[in-house]
Amino acid sequence: MSDVVIFALIGFVAMAAAIVLLSFLVEAMRPIPPTPERLSWAPDIPIRYVSINGVRLRYIKTGKGPVLVLLHTLRTQLDLFEKVVPELTKSFTVYAVDYPGHGYSDIPAAKYDADYFVGTIEGFLDALDLHDLTLAGVSIGASIALILAARNNPRVSRVVAINPYDYAKGRGMGRSSSLARLFVALADLPILGDTVMRLRQFVIMKSVLDGGVFDPRHISPELLKEMYLVGNRRGHYRAFLNLLRNAETWETATKAYSNIKIPVLLLWGARDWSRPDEREHDRQIVPGAKMATVENGGHFLPLDRPDAVIENLLAFQAPLVGKASS
Repeated sequence: MSDVVIFALIGFVAMAAAIVLLSFLVEAMRPIPPTPERLSWAPDIPIRYVSINGVRLRYIKTGKGPVLVLLHTLRTQLDLFEKVVPELTKSFTVYAVDYPGHGYSDIPAAKYDADYFVGTIEGFLDALDLHDLTLAGVSIGASIALILAARNNPRVSRVVAINPYDYAKGRGMGRSSSLARLFVALADLPILGDTVMRLRQFVIMKSVLDGGVFDPRHISPELLKEMYLVGNRRGHYRAFLNLLRNAETWETATKAYSNIKIPVLLLWGARDWSRPDEREHDRQIVPGAKMATVENGGHFLPLDRPDAVIENLLAFQAPLVGKASS
């Protein structure tokens, strides 16, 4: 090997090491957002906390009527439901919660796979002693709801699964945009994936989220900014990487869907990341599932088409809502 090649290799290694070290410095210098004392979109709804297996979770409770628990997507938080909660509280007692490593909940060192999130939500329902409830989740939230139903959790009576994230070996987010596709591909690579995550910029997250809605204007600049800054919390980026590297477990969990014995509504945005055959797969393996598609709606359907989410929830829950009001 010539001296030129050796010096070039040494230079490349030194440059790569410098970039890795720079990424740690960039991450350390990011401003950590303060934990909000109230919701910007609903300041009258109190923010609550509950400890599940030593992990402190942020959640809200509001409204009156049958219990409805809302579960958000990967890398978002309970504020995903800011457009639907005010209307739903007229018919339901609404709960929404931040998962571990999301929003303003704790960020524990754990394996962020499907089983971990399902176990956490199961513990949440137990801790609050909720009964005869409806789980309405989006993305991994929909998958959590379906898995809990497949386990015949006695607290869950109905499921509304909005754009379940249980296909493409958990790489569906890569269909959001070209930047998202590159980001997901790099996430699997040791050192490089971590480095890229530490060097993340707002434009990357905006590209992913914009690709999850039919109309990017449906995500407010305020919500975009908050969800980006939440990623500055210590350990947040590691938790997200952990989730991405265990994403295949969401598809694996679909094997249990055939055990579901309660009513299920599969609600899809026409512009969701899933493909028609992937949607049909869920309909076929969930016994008796109803399925509906919302036009002009993407993956983050509560932001894109809150009207359709509310309409479908009310229609699916009509017997319970009527019973509670009589």
